[in-house]
Amino acid sequence: MTRARHQLIDLSATSYYHVINRCVRRSFLCGDDPYTQRNYDHRRQWLVDRIKHLSSIFSINIAAYAIMSNHYHLVLQVDKVTADVLTMDEVIERWYRLYSGHPIVDDYLANRNMNAVRLARVEEYVQCWRERLYDISWFMKCLNEHISREANKEDNCTGKFWEGRFKSQALLDETALLSCMAYVDLNPIRAGIASSIMGSNFTSIQERLKQFKSHQRQQAKPNTDYHIPSQPRALLPFSPVTNNNAIPLNYSDYFELVDWSGRHIDPKKTGFIDDSEPAILQTLGIDSDDWQLAVRDFRRQYGSFAGSEMQLRNYAHRHGRSWCKGVG
Repeated sequence: MTRARHQLIDLSATSYYHVINRCVRRSFLCGDDPYTQRNYDHRRQWLVDRIKHLSSIFSINIAAYAIMSNHYHLVLQVDKVTADVLTMDEVIERWYRLYSGHPIVDDYLANRNMNAVRLARVEEYVQCWRERLYDISWFMKCLNEHISREANKEDNCTGKFWEGRFKSQALLDETALLSCMAYVDLNPIRAGIASSIMGSNFTSIQERLKQFKSHQRQQAKPNTDYHIPSQPRALLPFSPVTNNNAIPLNYSDYFELVDWSGRHIDPKKTGFIDDSEPAILQTLGIDSDDWQLAVRDFRRQYGSFAGSEMQLRNYAHRHGRSWCKGVG
């Protein structure tokens, strides 16, 4: 049974969510179309650019992404705290980067014809926009509508581009977050269109690796004043130190974790890996077999919520449900 969006996105339970959207009729509208022999890879870059642009406006951070030929995955972190402390002018400036706003707000910005009643109306509009700035549904609306219009304009047609509303999963704990991120970053490898994480185009893991390599090359050069950060500015950073706006893991450990998972996710995959497992598995107390099952079958193992059995039971209890998919 379809659940209301407010039951699927509960910021009191978690700020991390996995969202998915698929092209209409599962057509290859963002890659190589085997029927028309046309290539639409440039549309994947549209998605990456638009996601980053919206993240700079919304209080929603990108933890992971994978843009496939007929669908895309995002792991998002909602930063409600930042949205709540924005000033009125900051909220207006952000919202006006997306929409034209309202005449009364225009008068407020120009300090024109303002009184207590009109100022109260401005505050109402700003509060509404503030809440939208940490709303995943509004983020996805601004993403999907833009891409749909651009694609239809290019194809000289009208109609739906996306199959339907996006699907979302709440990631209730660190294990769910990390296994979902690995699941997303390994999409091209599981699909057989890439043989390494470095060759996985249009994924966050490839972007992170390229940035890290650029940082290493810059560090090796003596007497240079130009500083290249080790992590992409447009993506949510990794940090082993407790931080609400960072993924709770060491950067290099995540690379090792995803590479190890990718080498074991398919029994037929060629390549060799040492028998030693990445330290992060022992650190988090994750069983290697359970981890591989989660990464390989993430979408099948969980429904709208992902996490440990205890987290799933607690979430179901708080929302008046008897169970959640993923609890044996």
